[in-house]
Amino acid sequence: MNLHEYQGKEILNSYGVGIQRGIVASTPEAAVEAAKKLTEETGTGWHVIKAQVHAGGRGKGGGVKLAKNLEELRSHAENIIGMQLVTPQTSAEGKTVHQVLIAEDVYYPGETETSEIYMSVLLNRATGRNMIMYSTEGGMDIEEVAEKTPHLIFTEEIDPSTGLLPFQCRKVAFNLGLTGKAFKEMTKFVACLYKAYDGSDASLFEINPVLKTSDEKIIAVDAKVSIDDNALYRHQDYAEMRDIREEDAAEVEAGEYGLNYVKLDGNVGCMVNGAGLAMATMDIIKHAGGNPANFLDVGGTADAARVEQAFRIILKDENVKALLVNIFGGIVRCDRVAQGIVDAYNNIGEINVPLIVRLQGTNAEEAKKLIDESGLKVHSVILLQEAADKVAEVLS
Repeated sequence: MNLHEYQGKEILNSYGVGIQRGIVASTPEAAVEAAKKLTEETGTGWHVIKAQVHAGGRGKGGGVKLAKNLEELRSHAENIIGMQLVTPQTSAEGKTVHQVLIAEDVYYPGETETSEIYMSVLLNRATGRNMIMYSTEGGMDIEEVAEKTPHLIFTEEIDPSTGLLPFQCRKVAFNLGLTGKAFKEMTKFVACLYKAYDGSDASLFEINPVLKTSDEKIIAVDAKVSIDDNALYRHQDYAEMRDIREEDAAEVEAGEYGLNYVKLDGNVGCMVNGAGLAMATMDIIKHAGGNPANFLDVGGTADAARVEQAFRIILKDENVKALLVNIFGGIVRCDRVAQGIVDAYNNIGEINVPLIVRLQGTNAEEAKKLIDESGLKVHSVILLQEAADKVAEVLS
């Protein structure tokens, strides 16, 4: 589950990580009031208006602006709230901005002795250990830094049996070239950041940039945070932070019916039970000359209601030109799934794309007979290769 910047900063702050203070607002009027409150707390009249969407590169799309007074702030808030923000990490249509973060300007006017640092905590899948990735090149796309100046990216892996050790925090500060107060502040920052990552069951904490201010404070100016969905039962307060407006509507709907669905950009819809079989099915579609339009796992209890809902979700995608159902009857009987397909087909009405059905496993023969005798426009196959050939045929 992805969080907004302001939500990520709330978690960071609760673990003692220094942050850029801010207040979220959904209207220009609320933005002005937030700025007034921040001015009382910080003493500065300069503020940053940040669009709150689940995407990076907001500044490149016009979603981050600096205001030197309340008039500028109101104008920027009016322009940003409600805009379709297009960034390198969104689709071409962008994301609608529903709220903004009014944040203090931590780049003190007239001060130049600041530096930006990139820092993230994530799992190194190659080693199975958490790691801290950091660079002196904060404020830039880390992919660009890795491509052009890979020697400026450092990593620190954490042994799960010991956790993050104090010498590792000092090593991070040393590699960043910090000294004096900033060195001490960074060691504390790193320790608290890792506690936040570990304690919140996150899969990613990315801060770009971490700022060393002119008075040698270390603060998080940004926060990109992803929480492991499987751990949300332990963090009900985090679960309540979910913003479904930022998620694909079909994926949200599928989740309500217990379906694992991910929309892709292809032309062949897939309905499968089991993640491994789903991946294999997408491979055969690709091999047959098509492109999978989705990943959809109906699970082990593919009854008529779930099958019907899966059909409806897949068929909402206008790019789908064919639909392949590939079910292995282990936990669930194939004839039960076949009946669900027939019932769903009749309830939905005419399905205007070719439907290919492969049912293997328990009661597979009964299932094929049921499909064949249903009178529906369904291509029933037995072998995986037959399914691939039929996909190629209907797409040609």
